[in-house]
Amino acid sequence: MLRSASRPLLLAALAAIAFAPLASCAGGGKKKADTRFIARDVDTLYTLARDRLDRRQYKIAAQLFDEVERQHPYSIWARRAELMSAYSYYLARDYNASISSAQRFLSIHPGNRDAPYAYYLIAIDYYEQINDVTRDQKITQQALDALGELIRRYPDSRYAADARLKTDLVNDHLAGKEMEIGRFYERRGQWLAAIIRFRVVIDKYQTTTHVPEALERLTESYLALGVPVEAEKAAAVLGNNYPGSKWYQRAYTLITKKAPETVGRHGKHEPKAKHRKDKKGQ
Repeated sequence: MLRSASRPLLLAALAAIAFAPLASCAGGGKKKADTRFIARDVDTLYTLARDRLDRRQYKIAAQLFDEVERQHPYSIWARRAELMSAYSYYLARDYNASISSAQRFLSIHPGNRDAPYAYYLIAIDYYEQINDVTRDQKITQQALDALGELIRRYPDSRYAADARLKTDLVNDHLAGKEMEIGRFYERRGQWLAAIIRFRVVIDKYQTTTHVPEALERLTESYLALGVPVEAEKAAAVLGNNYPGSKWYQRAYTLITKKAPETVGRHGKHEPKAKHRKDKKGQ
């Protein structure tokens, strides 16, 4: 799971939304049964919810904020309570409930000034559920879609920079999944299936850290299929873009051993260490 470093940003923004003083805030006299969902005035109910949140009783706080919205839907506090509910569910790691609360807020208040926060919270809810690359990546794609939606709608918002950073991390994660599958096919000698996966990394995730390895694996797979020309092309791209990487060293060695007739045409891509060795032997 990718853990988020965004909680301070979420909390700081929420403070401006929901922690402003109440107009006629209840004095805070605690009742023993303060979580029983009976009819209460909005100030008392909202204050109880905030108190539970401060005490880190996140699930109870979320339910109480839901009660604010349910009992007082036309109150000025209903809008704030919706976002507070979404944030409280997020802290409780009930991500589905958090997403539902934030989406409900957006459906009722689509043009509200706090809409960027709701979109960001939805994206973070998905982002923090991302599993390792050996598992299904449906959540990862949902996180990417939610981050993209935020960036598209609010490119200049305070959340956009963090969303762009997380988009890069999610893309790297998805590329890692493609690499994991490609390596699996390669180990089984299913070269065409492996090539398809490695090409996805190169074509779709070309700014990620997995591209050098994908090019080297592509070189391996093409050579195994007996297509040295395509292997040479992959190695040449690798040499042009990542000449100092270990993956190019490996690709060059493979080309030299299995397709030596192609090396002369691209001698300029030869690793520096190889050049020094050849000169010493002259």
